[in-house]
Amino acid sequence: MSNTIAWYFDFISPFAYLQQIRLQKFSSDIMIQSCPILFAGLLNYWEHKGPAEIPSKRLFTYQYVVWLAKQQGVQLRMPPSHPFNPLRPLRLAIAMKNDMDVITKIFKYIWHDGLSVDDDASWYKFVSSLGINEPGKLINQNLVKGQLRKNTKTAIEVGVFGVPTIIADGHLFWGNDATDMYLDYQKSSDFYADPQLKFIDTIPEAASRR
Repeated sequence: MSNTIAWYFDFISPFAYLQQIRLQKFSSDIMIQSCPILFAGLLNYWEHKGPAEIPSKRLFTYQYVVWLAKQQGVQLRMPPSHPFNPLRPLRLAIAMKNDMDVITKIFKYIWHDGLSVDDDASWYKFVSSLGINEPGKLINQNLVKGQLRKNTKTAIEVGVFGVPTIIADGHLFWGNDATDMYLDYQKSSDFYADPQLKFIDTIPEAASRR
């Protein structure tokens, strides 16, 4: 069992914000490879709607995540608008070499402080606090844009369909609420030897809308 995991996320997800807080409490033995991806790219590929594209699901999702943050003792403030265009923060994370400290600060800007990535004055003030003088030039490099596309393509190839997602040894753990499932897996080398989990792979489809 490898102690290295790939963590696929998009700043657009409040659940990714909650999970990154939990990641900080992981054992130092677990190496985290942070992989910013474009959630919209997953939606387009898998041909399904995001939570915010279904009115009743949008309302419930926002209500639920605010409640969940309080349950976890985490401050969460909704940004001024949601969904928003996440390209700026995603490209910034990549340009800064996926440094987890920078990623944490971006999440805090959006979901802890409730600030907008579309507000130029606020965003540039934040980026300047990171010691970056020309953020537009930095994040619009072709290499940075290409890496975001590559990350999203790789995520799709390994089966990622939502964010956040942890991939460990080829196993997929989707969502903040699957964090504990991953931690149980990490503790047990025979986690997937459970007869019920093995049986799942053999269940045929009895009906399909495809």
